Amino acid sequence: MTFLMITGRTVNQGVTVEKKTSAAYAEETSTCFMHEFDMLELGLADLDTVMLTGVCGTVVMRAVASGEVEMGTVFVPYGPYANHIMAADTHSTGMPDFKSHEVEIEPTDEEPKSVHGLMEDLGGLAYDR
Repeated sequence: MTFLMITGRTVNQGVTVEKKTSAAYAEETSTCFMHEFDMLELGLADLDTVMLTGVCGTVVMRAVASGEVEMGTVFVPYGPYANHIMAADTHSTGMPDFKSHEVEIEPTDEEPKSVHGLMEDLGGLAYDR
């Protein structure tokens, strides 16, 4: 199914932002918040894994129902998981389009990668293990 992905900060993400390689930060930023009816349509329960495919790639995340997200829209906290599938184009503003990315979402049995795994996939090096 196609969804509009919106990104932003969460309170829990703010608490862990100084420890971007921590399990708590990875857990928060690898969560895809969805409307419960969209989850029902995809046959998902809270914490089931989903594959999000954007213009730049694919990432596996955990789905969580949220009454604050409209149907057809998903919210993903800023961070390595959202960045893995978002285009870096800034349209000369210096800031990527964090509020308007179409993504395809489908259930999967795969587990989300660690932050280190995502960085290594892009040719980066793991740090602060």
